[in-house]
Amino acid sequence: MQAILAQAQKMQEQLLSAQQELAEAEVSGTAGGGLVTATVSGAGELKSLVIDPKVVDPDDVETLADLVVAAVRDAGTNAQKLAEDKMGPLAGGLGGGLGLPGM
Repeated sequence: MQAILAQAQKMQEQLLSAQQELAEAEVSGTAGGGLVTATVSGAGELKSLVIDPKVVDPDDVETLADLVVAAVRDAGTNAQKLAEDKMGPLAGGLGGGLGLPGM
Protein backbone atom coordinates (compact mmCIF):
# COMPACT_ATOMS: atom_id res chain seq x y z
CA MET A 1 0.00 0.00 0.00
CA GLN A 2 2.92 2.36 0.77
CA ALA A 3 4.29 1.83 -2.73
CA ILE A 4 0.93 2.69 -4.28
CA LEU A 5 0.67 5.87 -2.21
CA ALA A 6 4.23 6.84 -3.10
CA GLN A 7 3.48 6.25 -6.78
CA ALA A 8 0.32 8.38 -6.53
CA GLN A 9 2.25 11.17 -4.80
CA LYS A 10 4.94 11.09 -7.49
CA MET A 11 2.33 11.24 -10.26
CA GLN A 12 0.62 14.18 -8.55
CA GLU A 13 3.93 16.05 -8.36
CA GLN A 14 4.61 15.34 -12.05
CA LEU A 15 1.11 16.51 -12.95
CA LEU A 16 1.55 19.78 -11.05
CA SER A 17 4.93 20.31 -12.68
CA ALA A 18 3.48 19.71 -16.15
CA GLN A 19 0.60 22.11 -15.43
CA GLN A 20 3.09 24.80 -14.36
CA GLU A 21 5.16 24.26 -17.51
CA LEU A 22 2.01 24.64 -19.62
CA ALA A 23 1.02 27.85 -17.85
CA GLU A 24 4.44 29.33 -18.64
CA ALA A 25 4.70 28.02 -22.22
CA GLU A 26 3.80 30.12 -25.25
CA VAL A 27 2.69 28.67 -28.58
CA SER A 28 2.03 30.48 -31.86
CA GLY A 29 -0.37 29.92 -34.70
CA THR A 30 -0.51 31.64 -38.08
CA ALA A 31 -2.87 32.33 -40.94
CA GLY A 32 -2.57 33.80 -44.39
CA GLY A 33 0.94 32.52 -44.87
CA GLY A 34 2.16 34.32 -41.77
CA LEU A 35 0.24 37.57 -42.30
CA VAL A 36 -1.45 37.10 -38.92
CA THR A 37 0.26 35.44 -35.95
CA ALA A 38 -1.44 34.68 -32.64
CA THR A 39 0.46 33.65 -29.53
CA VAL A 40 -1.29 31.83 -26.69
CA SER A 41 -0.20 30.37 -23.39
CA GLY A 42 -0.05 26.62 -23.01
CA ALA A 43 -3.41 26.96 -21.27
CA GLY A 44 -4.88 28.67 -24.36
CA GLU A 45 -4.93 32.28 -23.11
CA LEU A 46 -4.35 34.76 -25.96
CA LYS A 47 -1.10 36.62 -25.22
CA SER A 48 -0.45 38.58 -28.42
CA LEU A 49 -1.64 39.15 -31.96
CA VAL A 50 0.58 40.40 -34.76
CA ILE A 51 -0.99 41.63 -38.00
CA ASP A 52 1.12 42.42 -41.06
CA PRO A 53 0.09 45.86 -42.36
CA LYS A 54 -0.18 44.38 -45.89
CA VAL A 55 -3.36 42.56 -44.88
CA VAL A 56 -5.10 45.66 -43.48
CA ASP A 57 -7.65 46.81 -46.09
CA PRO A 58 -10.43 49.11 -44.84
CA ASP A 59 -12.63 47.88 -47.68
CA ASP A 60 -12.18 44.21 -46.73
CA VAL A 61 -12.39 43.93 -42.96
CA GLU A 62 -14.01 40.49 -43.21
CA THR A 63 -10.85 38.90 -44.60
CA LEU A 64 -8.78 40.34 -41.76
CA ALA A 65 -11.31 39.07 -39.23
CA ASP A 66 -11.21 35.60 -40.81
CA LEU A 67 -7.40 35.58 -40.66
CA VAL A 68 -7.43 36.60 -36.99
CA VAL A 69 -9.90 33.85 -36.13
CA ALA A 70 -7.87 31.29 -38.08
CA ALA A 71 -4.59 32.32 -36.41
CA VAL A 72 -6.12 32.16 -32.92
CA ARG A 73 -7.68 28.78 -33.72
CA ASP A 74 -4.32 27.48 -35.01
CA ALA A 75 -2.56 28.70 -31.87
CA GLY A 76 -5.23 27.07 -29.70
CA THR A 77 -4.81 23.80 -31.55
CA ASN A 78 -1.05 23.98 -31.06
CA ALA A 79 -1.53 24.70 -27.34
CA GLN A 80 -3.84 21.69 -27.08
CA LYS A 81 -1.23 19.48 -28.76
CA LEU A 82 1.39 20.76 -26.33
CA ALA A 83 -0.92 19.98 -23.40
CA GLU A 84 -1.55 16.49 -24.72
CA ASP A 85 2.18 15.91 -25.12
CA LYS A 86 2.90 17.10 -21.57
CA MET A 87 -0.13 15.67 -19.80
CA GLY A 88 -0.89 12.59 -21.91
CA PRO A 89 1.51 10.20 -20.23
CA LEU A 90 0.43 11.42 -16.81
CA ALA A 91 -3.28 11.27 -17.54
CA GLY A 92 -2.91 7.78 -18.95
CA GLY A 93 -1.35 6.66 -15.70
CA LEU A 94 -4.31 7.87 -13.70
CA GLY A 95 -6.84 5.69 -15.48
CA GLY A 96 -6.16 2.51 -13.62
CA GLY A 97 -2.40 2.52 -13.52
CA LEU A 98 -2.54 2.39 -9.75
CA GLY A 99 -4.66 -0.71 -9.74
CA LEU A 100 -7.26 0.90 -7.49
CA PRO A 101 -10.98 0.98 -8.26
CA GLY A 102 -12.03 4.43 -9.43
CA MET A 103 -8.48 5.60 -10.07
